[in-house]
Amino acid sequence: QVQLVESGGGLVQTGDSLRLSCAASERTFNSYVMSWFRQAPGKEREFVVGISWSGNRRAYADAVKGRFTISRDTAKNTVYLQMNSLKPEDTAVYSCAADERWSSEYFKPSEYHYWGQGTQVTVSS
Repeated sequence: QVQLVESGGGLVQTGDSLRLSCAASERTFNSYVMSWFRQAPGKEREFVVGISWSGNRRAYADAVKGRFTISRDTAKNTVYLQMNSLKPEDTAVYSCAADERWSSEYFKPSEYHYWGQGTQVTVSS
């Protein structure tokens, strides 16, 4: 079973940058679809960005387009989320998720079998 471990969260100011990492426990991860979701207090979990196993397909939520970038390093079994120009509304627990296939509903949490424990990102104004 794939285990995912996120890191890189923290407290930053508006306009700052952060890079989150999601490390997978198995090399089979390299054939998985990987996505980042986030959940703010009192809100539902929402899709942020996803990347196919090859890296050729990526999808971004409108709220983060142009500011966030997803990438993967297959040699390290790791996916990264580079977050620039952070805003207070980006404050949330960020979790990575994995699944064996790119679903037509990739933006739904229910489409993913494997989840990390999450990392807190707080952006102060």
